[in-house]
Amino acid sequence: MAQWDRLRQLPVVYTQQLHELYDRDALPMDVRHYLSVSFAPYIIQTTSFVTNRQSLRDHITNLKSYIDIHKEKEILQTADLAEQVQSLHVEQEAMETSSQQDLERKMAGLRNEVQCMEHTMICLEEQQDEFDFKYQTHKMEAVVDEAVRKTQIRVLQSLVNRLNDCRKSTLSDLNKLLDRTEDLIDILVKKELVEWQRRQQKSCIGAPDDVCLDQLEKWFTCVAVCLFQVREFLSKLEELVGKVSYDNDPVKSQRPTLQRRTDALLNDLLKSSFVVETQPSMPQGKGPLVLRTNVQFSVKTRLLVKFPELNHSMKVNVSMERYRRFNVLGTKTKALNMAESQSGGMVADFRHLVSDNGLKREKKSLSSNCVRACVLLQIPLTVTEELHIIYFDTVFELKGLSVQLQASSLPVVIISNSSQQQSAWASILWFNMLSLDTKDVMFFANCPAATWPQFGEMLSWQFLSATKRGLNADQLQMIAHRLFGKQKDYDTCKVAWSKFSKENSPDTFWVWFDGILVMVKTFLEDLWRDGLIMGFVSKGKEKSLLKKKQRGTFLLRFSESVIGGITFSWVDIDDFGQPDVKTVQPFTKVDLTQIPFHEIIRNFQILEAENIPENPLLYLYPNTPKDEAFRKYYSEKTGGKGIKCFWRYFLLDTFLEVCQKAQHSYHLLSKLNGVLSCSSYGIKCSAVIVLGMNMTQ
Repeated sequence: MAQWDRLRQLPVVYTQQLHELYDRDALPMDVRHYLSVSFAPYIIQTTSFVTNRQSLRDHITNLKSYIDIHKEKEILQTADLAEQVQSLHVEQEAMETSSQQDLERKMAGLRNEVQCMEHTMICLEEQQDEFDFKYQTHKMEAVVDEAVRKTQIRVLQSLVNRLNDCRKSTLSDLNKLLDRTEDLIDILVKKELVEWQRRQQKSCIGAPDDVCLDQLEKWFTCVAVCLFQVREFLSKLEELVGKVSYDNDPVKSQRPTLQRRTDALLNDLLKSSFVVETQPSMPQGKGPLVLRTNVQFSVKTRLLVKFPELNHSMKVNVSMERYRRFNVLGTKTKALNMAESQSGGMVADFRHLVSDNGLKREKKSLSSNCVRACVLLQIPLTVTEELHIIYFDTVFELKGLSVQLQASSLPVVIISNSSQQQSAWASILWFNMLSLDTKDVMFFANCPAATWPQFGEMLSWQFLSATKRGLNADQLQMIAHRLFGKQKDYDTCKVAWSKFSKENSPDTFWVWFDGILVMVKTFLEDLWRDGLIMGFVSKGKEKSLLKKKQRGTFLLRFSESVIGGITFSWVDIDDFGQPDVKTVQPFTKVDLTQIPFHEIIRNFQILEAENIPENPLLYLYPNTPKDEAFRKYYSEKTGGKGIKCFWRYFLLDTFLEVCQKAQHSYHLLSKLNGVLSCSSYGIKCSAVIVLGMNMTQ
């Protein structure tokens, strides 16, 4: 397929790049289209976009040199790469599905072997009963005939030999059954559970990962039930040996080893089956794992082996490590029950726990290993870098088996003031993005850097979880450029923890990024979700995009200098006929609290001297009419008295005069802001914004 044909069939995100490439006077998009090889036979006949055929020939002759084949190939390569990545995702999902199907087959095989073993045990007992009956009969009968007696002994010996062979075979089958079980436990504990824990870590910081435990519970329960049945088989063997035994009885020598192995496997499975299903979180926190002293938090534990007979019988106790002497207050003991889980799982849902503020850090005490290590190594950990773990203990008791179980939360950060939430959440993001050791409370003593792919993905999760729309490749590239400057490949770049977030550093990346995130979530979520905000785009990129567009085209981007600020820029035509990009001072929460951003865009006007006020915002980039893009957000007009909010620009030298004329119509509500550098006849002028309210009758 010809290159141009392939380009025309790409998704809209790539065709937009084509528009940016050829949306210029030198080579219009239509001309490039008809210069393609596919349309060569029709070039002379087609004149829909030029005035006559001669001018078309002139375009063809003079403009072929403008065709950027290299850039076109780059766009194709980018699209192909994206398709490959998507294909990898599909393959990965297929692999996961295949892995689950394979595990299901193994579970079915285990259940089948257990059923076969049940039948084997029945046959073994019947065979032993036959031998025992004939042996007891032989003992009671006084056989005189030596030949008959020898015949009976041979029959009995044959039965003993068969019984011995059957016992050996049964023990061998039990060993094979335990081998299969051990393999499944390795898969469940070392693979499936570990992957779930990693997914849970990522989901805590916004990743859209599936953390449902129902499937794991099904598998864990299946293996646990099978192991308890093996214990019953071993008990049955012990019972049979008590009735009939003989020299070199294999059951006597091998059963204890099988018993220990079975109990060890069951212990390993049970200890891994007690997990924290929902990590500690406060109702009004930025996210899970950030707790504030004297503020209630909730957490849910779950036992992945589901035995209905244990409903309400297992008590779970909560505690916290002691080095900072925090206590957990509230209802610290709850029973695992099936009523508090939507799926009927065995859960203990703690909803009213509190970390005690009365047990503050005692700097004089160095009893903790963690504190001692920090002192010896002279590691300055801030409060929001100190990690703590909450523990949950219970006892599993069933059919003579008793196992102590303990689950632990992911590391939490405990703060005493809401002003620490932003830094604390940064620590939670960094830990769960990078650490695979969920008990590493000294993580920040030797904090690793994040690669750009890890970091960019985490940033996208923040928007995805907060607004249901993550960051696209262009937005991430702008952020990478901000962090690392211009690079050919950002994948090898790394972000240090100190560059991301450090307490008492107001200009860190995280403060800037989180300020934008909070603003979007609070005021702009719908606009962001609908893709109307380009957001992360540099000033240079903004100008290069807008200068190619028609007058009145504007885009919305986040401020690079004002924390939690959003601005818009539009393209105008100066007195020399050249495109001139103008930008307003960023709007912050102070402004957006008073007027919705879409109303600011709707009613934005410029007033210069005697000119009639006009709204310069006509087309949302790339070419969507403003009202078409924002109409569904506009406030409905109402009858009677109403309030119309608007923003206007005034040249500084006419501002006072305008205000005097308008003082009876406008009520100034906000500060005046120096907002615009515009070029008029080569003279730079300042302008100010007036936020007003027009009272209509």
